[in-house]
Amino acid sequence: MKPDDQIALFCLDSGRDFASQVAAHLGVPLGEHEERDFEGGEHKIRPLETVRNRDVFVVQSLYGSDGMSINDKLVRLLFLLAGLRDNGAARITAVVPYLCYSRKDRRTKTHDPVTTRYIAQLFEAVNIDAMVTVDVHNRAAFENAFRCPTVHLSAREAFIDFLLPQLRDREITVASPDVGGIKRAELFRESLENRLERPVGNAFMEKHRSRGEVRGSAVVGNVRNRTVLILDDLVAGGGTMQRAAEAFREQGAEEAMAIATHGVFSPDAGDKLASPALSRVVLSNTVPPELPSSLLETRVALVDITATIADAITALHKGSDVTDLEN
Repeated sequence: MKPDDQIALFCLDSGRDFASQVAAHLGVPLGEHEERDFEGGEHKIRPLETVRNRDVFVVQSLYGSDGMSINDKLVRLLFLLAGLRDNGAARITAVVPYLCYSRKDRRTKTHDPVTTRYIAQLFEAVNIDAMVTVDVHNRAAFENAFRCPTVHLSAREAFIDFLLPQLRDREITVASPDVGGIKRAELFRESLENRLERPVGNAFMEKHRSRGEVRGSAVVGNVRNRTVLILDDLVAGGGTMQRAAEAFREQGAEEAMAIATHGVFSPDAGDKLASPALSRVVLSNTVPPELPSSLLETRVALVDITATIADAITALHKGSDVTDLEN
């Protein structure tokens, strides 16, 4: 693909490796910017090249790392987007592969916030033209929260491309670790079944969460003597995946693999993902996994989805239909 001077591609430093791969697919350089911190805790961010009348894309997942919280990175991203608009960008698209706060999409208790909607309002306040993300917790809630155009991408086909050689001769069941993820697992199961050209089973585990405590481990579906692919949008503490893998193995599963788009790990997640019930953990590279090196080297596989991001950027820039890219 030839470089296009009308495209400008930026990212914050924390997302540079991921964004550099996207830039390589597109054949465009990453835009330069400056960030400065001040003694009082404030900071500024500005582009170091012209964006006037250009189609600008900012690629940045929002996760805590490098001594900065999610909120720190969110504010920096919003300031960069607003600065690009002030400097004359013709169109601005926020490409946020991991979109923070997307799990809090409804009220579960009296006076609860609906943080997904507040995040959308913040992005709209800096006047973006479109939002692109990957595998949010609840796609309908994400699309309803934003008034600007949205593009929802999925890592599903990239995962299947990676897994297919390993699954050719196995009996497979795709499972959700809870009732809420059944639709996501079913879409994955249908795609995998089409690619394998033979039946793929389905299953789910009963799970209830209240005040941070998870209960329930009843299994629905046939898993005996099968390889079970446990699918979720993200892994944080790792407890849900561990419980599901143990439950499926107790019901006779031959093997249990965890598959999740976003690995946003808490400090003790490594201990849970090291469970002998899990044979492997497959993640996309939307978030660099912060796990013990021994686990990364032996149990964790990263699947690259930057080509999917680049395809979406190309389609949006050319004004092509993105429906075929959305999942």
